[in-house]
Amino acid sequence: MRLSRKNRGDALARTPQVTSDVEADSVLAARGPSTRSWHRLPVAALLAAGALSTSVVVAQAGGEDDFTSDPAGWDETEAGIPVTDSLTMQKCGTCHAPDADGNLSRISWIRATPEGWAQTIKRMVKLNGLEIEPGEAREVVKYLSTYHGLAPEEAKPVMYLAEKRIQDETIVPNDTLRQTCASCHAFAQPMSSRRSKREWGLLENMHRALYSTAEFIYETPVGGGYDENGGAGDSDGAKPEKQAIAALKWLSENAPLHTPEWSAWRPRIRAPKLGGKWLVSAEMRGHGRFVGEMTIAPREPGSDEYITSTVLRSLKDGSVHTRKGASLIYGGFSWRGSSLGAAPSAAPDDLDSKLRETLWFAPDQTMAMGRWYWGEYHEFGYDVTLRRESGAPVLAAISLDALKTGTKGAEVHIYGANLPADLAAGDIDFGSGTKVAKLVSVTPGEAVVTLDIAANAVPGPRDVTVGSAVLQKALPVYASVDYVKVTPDTALAHLGGIKYAKGFEQFAAWGYSNGPDGKEGTKDDFAIMPIEATWSLGEFITTTYDNDTKFVGALDAASGLFTPNVEGPNPERRFGRNNYGEVWVVATAKNFAGKDGKPLVGRSYLVTTVPTYKRWDQPEVSE
Repeated sequence: MRLSRKNRGDALARTPQVTSDVEADSVLAARGPSTRSWHRLPVAALLAAGALSTSVVVAQAGGEDDFTSDPAGWDETEAGIPVTDSLTMQKCGTCHAPDADGNLSRISWIRATPEGWAQTIKRMVKLNGLEIEPGEAREVVKYLSTYHGLAPEEAKPVMYLAEKRIQDETIVPNDTLRQTCASCHAFAQPMSSRRSKREWGLLENMHRALYSTAEFIYETPVGGGYDENGGAGDSDGAKPEKQAIAALKWLSENAPLHTPEWSAWRPRIRAPKLGGKWLVSAEMRGHGRFVGEMTIAPREPGSDEYITSTVLRSLKDGSVHTRKGASLIYGGFSWRGSSLGAAPSAAPDDLDSKLRETLWFAPDQTMAMGRWYWGEYHEFGYDVTLRRESGAPVLAAISLDALKTGTKGAEVHIYGANLPADLAAGDIDFGSGTKVAKLVSVTPGEAVVTLDIAANAVPGPRDVTVGSAVLQKALPVYASVDYVKVTPDTALAHLGGIKYAKGFEQFAAWGYSNGPDGKEGTKDDFAIMPIEATWSLGEFITTTYDNDTKFVGALDAASGLFTPNVEGPNPERRFGRNNYGEVWVVATAKNFAGKDGKPLVGRSYLVTTVPTYKRWDQPEVSE
């Protein structure tokens, strides 16, 4: 998840790689990770953690209904999902006992993403002696992530985890879940699975056994409540509920094994038929927007593995990039693949680099969305949308980022597929306050028009309509650029270059409108377009002797690409410290000024930290 400025104290201990499956990363993760709760607790409470660190759950008074007894002693009362695949039965059934209904213990009461099941299999190999060939493992993951996976509606909100995005998580429901789950890994991790109540409890048991910090956090009362001796206290004498129980209740209720989404999806599961041509629109921070086409062909008839050929054209500079790749589909909608450009170079942000593809396909198989990414820390990537070319007109993008009110005769290229040859100017609509003055030309893949924007047009994004095809929010109309935002607003880079690879960061400056209400920072504000800016670093003051701007790395003044410094102690720095640090990344607009006549300025918070010295087992599905 994305760092926030208020939590910058943990910044050097946090990396985007700590996102492996909440069950499967147990033994492999570092002991004693940084947690946000510890700095608020007295020393006696911290010492109490040591006494708890070797314990496993001990049965307590009470029954299953009140969540206070040991889940290992609970009977599984929920209906399981029978395992019907012979290979999965063969490889898993020797340890996971079958029952008369075809269920396998534990497995039949868990549903998870492809990454979750792949990580579980790796854990079984490392810790439990499972013998399985890579090809067999892939088939088992295919089966489990399809018939013991998530429904599309359940998977979509947590796709950012599989897409390797670093972002602020908005799905953490409360502080208790932030402490018990999201203090060590993304909250998308547990929400990438669905489990019975007993299985959620057993998952907590595993964390207690393997992590002293988990045991300590679980035993913490909701809301804290430690007295000076490290014991639980409450002003009114009531015994507060422990965070473990509160978290277990929430997960059991909000991420149960059986859901309406799964019940509706389970009978609809089918082999996907994705072969054909797909219209591609993509955007990459610092490189602008792209349009193109992807041809998808099954590796063999009826296969869920595909080979791909993609052509992308930059709308910024007209450069063309071709790619060849391969992929497979899990669950009928989860695309995992890789591709390579025609002529990759050593440049870290080279658009022809070998990349991984993660896409979510809509259940009706008419569109897909996701991220294609690369980099040592997955820091570079395209945001991608695919639209199936089925013979009807379909739209992908327009040539302009935005238009100002009062503009006359602007030439706009509309990119799509199957545009009708008899298209007329009246068939094209850019919304209120706009007028298509002339249809200049039309081909099946592109229509060119001249467009007028009324001086009193209401600012905001406009849909573009060509016949029956609609491209939503394709053209922002603005009266003025009111302020600048830098994306990402908080960022993480890694030192490297000697023994370890560098972790770069690409920044972009966006002009924003205050919206119809004219007030900055309200809900009707909208992003207008990326703008040209001059880039610089500013000191983020934490101590008087830091001078981080001199040591963390270099920011390209023209492109906004940050290149971190080398790793290792620096004798030129006070105390011989490493080159880590915190800085502001400042963008000064070249062509837009505020009411005071000075250039608009935006900034982002950047933490440059040490390399990830130890890579824990990665959760992504192997190629």
